Amino acid sequence: MTIASHFEDAEQQREAGLMGMWLFLATELMLFAGLFGAFGIYRGLHGEAFAEAARHLDLPLASINTAILLTSGLTMALAERSVQAGLIVVARRWIVATVALGAVFLVIKGYEWHHEFAEGLMPLLGLPFDYDGSHPAQAELFFDFYFAMTGLHALHMLVGLGALAVLWVLGRPQPGPRADRYIRQMRITGMYWAFVDVVWVFVFTSLYLLRS
Repeated sequence: MTIASHFEDAEQQREAGLMGMWLFLATELMLFAGLFGAFGIYRGLHGEAFAEAARHLDLPLASINTAILLTSGLTMALAERSVQAGLIVVARRWIVATVALGAVFLVIKGYEWHHEFAEGLMPLLGLPFDYDGSHPAQAELFFDFYFAMTGLHALHMLVGLGALAVLWVLGRPQPGPRADRYIRQMRITGMYWAFVDVVWVFVFTSLYLLRS
C-alpha cells in the first residue's frame, strides 16, 4: 500500500479515511435530524391532520420500495465481502445489482411523485394544492415535509449511485497498492449506502406508517 507522507503507517491512513467518512456522515445525520425533528414537532401539533394526509400516500408502493432498498443493502454488503476476498469480478456484478435496485427504487419513487402531482398534492414551485380533506393548510405542511424528506433522500441516492458507477469502472483486476485502495473505496461507499438505507427506514416510518 502506498502511504501518504503525512501518515505514519498504513493502518493510520486507513483509519483516517474511515474517520473522514464517519465525520461526513455525522454532518449528514445532523441535516436529516433537523428535518425529522421539525416534522416531529409539527406532527405533535397537528397529529390528526398529518395522519389524515399520510393516508393519501401509497403505502403498498412504498413498502415495495423499502424491500428493494434493503435488498440493495445486502447486495452492497456482498460486493464489499467479494472485494475483501479478492473476487473483483464478482464484486462488480454485485455493484451492478446494487445500482439496478437503486435505479428501480428511484423509478418507483418518481412514479409516486407523478401520481401525487396528478392528484394536486405537490405544493411546490407555486403549484396549486388540491386537497379534499378537512385540514388543507396542515395537509399542505405535511406534503411540504414529505417532498423535502423524500427529495433529499433521493438526492443522496443519486450521489451513491454515482459513486457505485465509479467503483464499477475502477473495479478491474489491479494488484498491489491499487487493490488496497479499491478495498478502502468500496468500504467507504458501503458506509454511505448503509446510511442511505437507514435514513429511508426513518422516512418510511415517519411518513407512511404513522397514519393514525
